[in-house]
Formats: sequence, C-alpha cells, structure tokens
Amino acid sequence: MKKLIVANWKMNLPALKPWKGFRVQKKTEIVICPPFPYFQNVKGNLPGFKLGAQDVFWEKSGAYTGEVSPAMLKSFGVGYVIIGHSERREWLNETDEMINKKVKAALGAGLKIILCVGESWVVRKRGVSAAKNFVKNQLARDLHDVKNKSGIIVAYEPVWAIGSGHSDKPSDAAEMARFIKSLFASSKSKIRLLYGGSVNDKDAASFLHYKEIDGALVGGASLKVRELKKIITQSYHN
Repeated sequence: MKKLIVANWKMNLPALKPWKGFRVQKKTEIVICPPFPYFQNVKGNLPGFKLGAQDVFWEKSGAYTGEVSPAMLKSFGVGYVIIGHSERREWLNETDEMINKKVKAALGAGLKIILCVGESWVVRKRGVSAAKNFVKNQLARDLHDVKNKSGIIVAYEPVWAIGSGHSDKPSDAAEMARFIKSLFASSKSKIRLLYGGSVNDKDAASFLHYKEIDGALVGGASLKVRELKKIITQSYHN
C-alpha cells in the first residue's frame, strides 16, 4: 500500500513557487489541503499532487453562510476532505454528531474522508487503555450508521502531543494504529491510518517506519517547503 502524506495548510497563504519542478514518486500519494480560495492555484501549479479540503458541510445547498458542500468541492477536483480536526473540535465546538453528518454527506458524494480522532492529555495521563477507549468511542460516534467504510482514512492525532511539550513515542503510536485498525476488522474494511501528532522532518521517518502507520497528516511543518519535501522523501523509504 502506498504511503499517504496529507499537508494541512490551515489558514495560511500557500507557497507554490518553491515546488516548481518537484516530482512525486509513484510509491507515495501526496494530498495538499489549502484554504478554500486557493484550490485553483494549487491545482494549476502542483502537478502530481492531489487536492484535499480542510472541511465540508453536510447539506447540498441552502442558507448556510460560509459553508461549502461536497458537490462544490468535487467541482474543483477535490478528492479528499479532512473532517473532525482537533482544532475545529476545540475552536468551533464541532460535535461528534456534526462530524457524523459530514462524514455521511462526503462519502455519499464520493469523497475520501480523512477522519481525525485523538485524545487530550487529561485522558492520556490516565493510561493507554483510557486513550484507546476514548478513541474507540469517538470513532463509534463519528461513524454511527456508516455502512460502507472503504472510503475512510483515519488520522490519529493525539492532541496532547501537538505543541504541548509532550511527545509521542513511535512505538506507542504504532500500538494505537494497530488498535484502531482492529476496530474495523469485523467490517472487512481495510482503512489507512495516518499519524498526526506534530509530525516534522526530524521524526517522520521514525513513525512511518512502522507498517501499521500508512502515512502522516502534517500540519505546521507542511508550510515549510524544505521540511515537507524531506518528509515526502522519507516516505519513499518506509
């Protein structure tokens, strides 16, 4: 299975010029998720990269100011969408019920889902079992009544390891990845599992080394072209 690197540019201006001439090898899949206004810029200037969105709404159209529907994303050539990112859960108070609606709408439109889950430090400090139980329950709510899970990619982002001074061990991340994949065993859906705990060019290889981890969801480091190029290169060898 190809490694998958997803670059979440968040609410930042894209730096496209330094990517000129960069070629993506077939052994790795690269998805760039820019802010909505820059879809066309990315699509026209980064050949070989796939286009993703940072969010989506669950309705097809209507009086929902500021929202974007799955069909609108597809009209721009978007193939992937991040749903349930920890920042949206925290700053915009997104609930599991809202995330569940988004998942269903996006899957129904044929988009591939990058569903973010992960525990806080309050949960993690109680132990690995507590963290696993939290993630299990989170996934159950986010995927409630979702029959076909084949288009889902799970991004495990331990919130406590993002800009907090705490760091996750690659072996612990691999253990959580195995656990998450085991939750899908009965549905016979082979999901891909990304790690998203503040991945950078210095630690990406140590996480991607584990076969249970199929790629990375890269946040801040993806805005630094040199760092993201190094992460992509490291994915070729894992």
